[in-house]
Order: sequence, then structure tokens, then C-alpha cells
Amino acid sequence: MDNFVVSARKYRPATFDTVVGQGHITTTLKNAIRTNHLASAFLFCGPRGVGKTTCARILAKTINCQNLTGSPDRPDDEACDVCESCVSFNQNSSFNIHELDAASNNSVEDIRNLIEQVRIPPQSGAKYKIYIIDEVHMLSTAAFNAFLKTLEEPPTYAIFILATTERHKILPTILSRCQIFDFNRIQPKDIAEHLNSIASKEQIKIEYDALELIARKADGGLRDALSMFDLNVTFSVDRTLRYKEVLNNLHILDYDYYFQLTDHLLSANLPQTLLTLNEILQKGFDGHQFVVGLCRHFRDLLVCKDAATVQLLQVTESVQRQYLDQSVRAPMSFLLSALSVGGQCDLNFKQAKDQRLHVELMLMKLANLRNLLNWETLPAEITVALPVHTPVMATPEPIPTQSVNGHPADETMNGAEKKNGSPALTESVIIPNGTETQPLTSEPASGYMATRNGSNGTNGSNPAVPPLPRPALTGSLLRSTAGLAPTKPAAAASQTDTLELLPPTTVARPDQSFTFEELQMVWRAFTQRRQQQTDNMTEQVVLNRDITLDGTTIYLTLQNKIQVDHLTDIRPDLLGYLREQLQNRQIQVEHQIVAQDVKKMIYSPQDKFNFLAEKNPALLNLRKTLGLEVDY
Repeated sequence: MDNFVVSARKYRPATFDTVVGQGHITTTLKNAIRTNHLASAFLFCGPRGVGKTTCARILAKTINCQNLTGSPDRPDDEACDVCESCVSFNQNSSFNIHELDAASNNSVEDIRNLIEQVRIPPQSGAKYKIYIIDEVHMLSTAAFNAFLKTLEEPPTYAIFILATTERHKILPTILSRCQIFDFNRIQPKDIAEHLNSIASKEQIKIEYDALELIARKADGGLRDALSMFDLNVTFSVDRTLRYKEVLNNLHILDYDYYFQLTDHLLSANLPQTLLTLNEILQKGFDGHQFVVGLCRHFRDLLVCKDAATVQLLQVTESVQRQYLDQSVRAPMSFLLSALSVGGQCDLNFKQAKDQRLHVELMLMKLANLRNLLNWETLPAEITVALPVHTPVMATPEPIPTQSVNGHPADETMNGAEKKNGSPALTESVIIPNGTETQPLTSEPASGYMATRNGSNGTNGSNPAVPPLPRPALTGSLLRSTAGLAPTKPAAAASQTDTLELLPPTTVARPDQSFTFEELQMVWRAFTQRRQQQTDNMTEQVVLNRDITLDGTTIYLTLQNKIQVDHLTDIRPDLLGYLREQLQNRQIQVEHQIVAQDVKKMIYSPQDKFNFLAEKNPALLNLRKTLGLEVDY
């Protein structure tokens, strides 16, 4: 019985033309070989399993090939596989191509041995001596430094090919001496085609959808895809890859669940939505993985809204038709709102105590979007006049209404016209509902905007609502203002019920004056709070310095730059606390550095004599008269 060889080794590319998904790399290397413009050092970097070491081996084998002139069935930039150099390389017995694993040979001594080997010229008539160093980022800093000189000025016959998955760990001095090639993740389509060719060679029956499923799961790594391919072939009894079996074996959540769940959400069927979630969780799928996949599904539906972006979907044709069909039934407002709610669930999932309840709350919100948006009963678009021209009288059309946040939303939003009769500039928006900010969209939303057919004795003729300033549209709230006197044209002064759009920002309160004693109390409270949060002594020294007040500006006198740095760190918290407690937004904190005078200490007898002489100059005269000297 023959020994089994995994597909990643059995079908490892042996020529540049068989390398999958790295055309920009192979073309450059073939041109360099053809024109004999070979660098002394190459650096291949990129994700795992994309062909870095494979390309390094092909390059080493090709540049040492003794028959590169080519033939009618072989280009002149591919190895011949028949010369002495190629045969010895294929048999792993080449004296001129050395492969070093830097993960296990990462010391200075290992690099010194490598440098000693570089001094020996190539054998058996080969042109180059090539060193492939894999996982080069594992070398120690000392080993890198020992390698620098040889890498910068190697012998003419020496070529170094470095490969790594973590380019950022390599010293910049090494990077500057190498010709760098960035390997990309391989596209799922290319991986699926490669797996299909292997399946035909191995006489394995396949469902192409199963290969595409493996390609997507591999996330751009061909080696991972080949490992999963071997696993599923082993799992299959009759050497047939079926979509359902691969789906279960790789533990992937099927598209059908997302399509089914979205249909339940679009029809506001909350019970079936929760039952579908329960089925998914009972099969062992992670809740966070489900949330991310559902958001990805909504994104794909959004992509299908425009024919120009359908190509961004990397799915089979049958699944693509399902996406196109469901995207027609899913309004833009639903998808945008669902992405917003799903994104918040994704961000807060790990902090939730009851993660299942957290996901169920997200689905409850999504199922209620149909009732809030009510996209089946409203026109295709609602317009709000922007303040471009002065509005005049207009006759509005009634729109079906519903309550908004418990308030009757039955007032009329009217279109504005120019004085000359031409329509004013408008823009389609949706006014958000409740406290959660909903995305702006051109979809209808009767839960956000509503009208009232004139029931106040004016024969249904309502004046136009004045145009609203644009900044008040985002995150605003609706409230009924019956009985108030809003700003209206003179002809509409008798109208009573309107919709007033209020910005969600807090009402600006006037700045309150405060005394120095009040400032000191608040300052001490902040100092005590910071002392409980941190034990930084320098920070406490800064906060306990004397302060002075000039208007609303607080001045501190500091002694050095270190204290200034600590004040800069705590200044935002300090200002926020002072402004909130003293109710004054004009408060500022300034500082100045005044170096502390250091008194010179008296140590030597000469210092003592000088100190006494400053107080009593007669001592100097006595010393000169008697010719005395200070005794040390």
C-alpha cells in the first residue's frame, strides 16, 4: 500500500506557471530571469499558505537551471527538470541550494556558520549559490546585525531569498537591503478552480458549490484549502464531495438560515425568528459568529441594490440569484437600520452578561422595523424642504399616519414652493424615531413623519410648515405643539397644530458666576477624587499648589516641566469637572513655571568663612592684616 501524500505536498507548484493567484510576483521574477536582472537579496512576505516558500524554491531552481534557452514546448524562463542541477534539486541533494529554518536556527552562531558557507563558491558548474531562509523574522537582533554586512555585499555568486509572514518584525536595515515582494491572499475563485483540477486528477466526484465553500473558508490560504479538501475527501465514503457534507464537516452556517431569517424579519414574524435562532444555537454555532454573519448578509443584500455592485458578491450563481430576489423585497431603510442595530450588537456582545438575550433583543428590534418604517403603505419617497427659498401657501396631500413615541403623529408636512410657482429645493430624509439614531435614507417612514388632513375648519387647506435648518434633522425628536404659537406666515396665523422638530442636544444654560471659596471647595473635591483613582504623588503635588482666580481663568504656579506634563494629562478631566460643578463653560486653567530658589548649603571651612564675611566685612580686614589663611 502506497504511503499517502497530502495534496499540499503532492501538488505543490514546480514552475512559475503553476503558481496560483500570484501573477504579479511570477511575472516579475520571470522577467528578472529573462533579462538577468537578479537582486542579491529577495524578501517574500505575506499571509501563510499563499506560496512564498514555493516561489523561493522555484526561483532557486530556475536560475541554476543549465538549459534556460527554452524549447518549443517550454518557455525560456522555466526550469527544464532534466539537467543535473534540476535533478539534484528535485531529489533534495543539491549542493548549491540551501534552505534554512530561522525559527530553529536563530542565533548568532547559526548565522556565522551560514556566512562561512557563503565563502565557498557553487559546485558542479552551477552559476549561483542560493540560500532560502524561511521565517526570517524569528532571527534574534544580534543575528540580524551579524547578517547585515554579508547581506549588503555578498559574493557575486550568492543570492539570499528571505520569507516571512511578519514583515514588521524585521529590522529596517535588513528591509533596505532586500528587494521586497508582497504576496496577496488568493481569491476564492482561483482556489476553487485549483481544487477542481486536483479533484479531476484524483478522480473525485464533486459538487462545485462544495469547492467554493472550502475556498471561502480558507480565507485566501491555498494550503489551508488543500488541507480541508483532504479532510472532506477522507470523510466521504464514496470519494464524492457534497455541499451538505462539507457544510457540516467544516461547521459553517448555511446561507439558507440567513435568507430564512431575513424573510421572517421582513414579515415581522418574531416567533419564527426566535425559533430559527434557537435552531442555530442548538447546532453549536457561536452567537457572535451568527451576529457577524447576519450583518454580512445584510451588507450583501445592500450590495445587490445596484447592478454595478453585484460583482462584489463572491458567491455562486444560484446564491447570487437568491440575493438579488431578496434584495428586491428588502427596503433600503430596513437594510441600513438593520446594519446599524447589528453593528451595535456586535460591538457590545462580549460585554453582555446574557449573550443569548443580547442577540434576541437585536432580532426583536429588527422584527419591529416593519411596523416602525411601514414601507408598504407610504409613497416611495418623503421630502422635507430645505431653507433655500421662503415658503408660501401650499395644499398638502394627506399621508397615512401612526403614533410616534406615544405622541399623535397626525400633523401635516407640506411641500414648499417658490414665489414664482416653481418647486423649492428638497432632499429626501427620514427623521429618526426614539432615542436610537437611525440611518438617513430615501425610504418611506410613516412612523417618523406623518400628516394631518385639515380638520380645524380650514377646509383641508393647511399652510406650509417653514423649512427646517439642516443640522436639526439628524437624531431629532417629534413632539406635538398644539396650543403654541410657532413661527408661520401671516396668512397661516390661525393654524394651531403643527409638528415641531427639536434637536436632541441639551438646552444651553447661562454661565453662572462663582466665588473663589466655591472654586476652592470644588478643586479640593476633584483632588480627593483623583487621589482615590491614582497614587501619583507628582499629580497630587500639582493639585495642591496654590491657585489664583482672575475672572474665569485659574492660574497655577509650577516648579518644573514634569509638573507641567502632569497638569496637561489631567487638564481635560479637571476642566470638565470644574465647568460642570460650577456651571460655567468659560473656566480655563493656565500655568506658569517659576523655578524655586535653592539656597546654597555651607559645607567647607572656606564656605563658612565667606558666609560670616558677608555678614561682618571686618573679618576680611582682620584676615588681610594678620595674613591669615582658612584652615582646611
